[in-house]
Amino acid sequence: MDNRDPRRNDWVEDAKAEVSGMAKGGMDHPSTKPVLAGAAIGALAGALLPVISLPVGAVVGAGFAFYNRIKK
Repeated sequence: MDNRDPRRNDWVEDAKAEVSGMAKGGMDHPSTKPVLAGAAIGALAGALLPVISLPVGAVVGAGFAFYNRIKK
């Protein structure tokens, strides 16, 4: 009996396809620049906020931008 949520599988498959496309396409892929911009904004926030460090801010910013690119 398969009781997994099909929406989760679609999201995971979309994320895999997007990461693969970004890796193959490099800067020419349409998602690369927004995700890098999100990382830069997150790093800036991490530098300005005393609670968050620079690398954590960059990862969170990139993750947020990536999520916004693949959600439907």
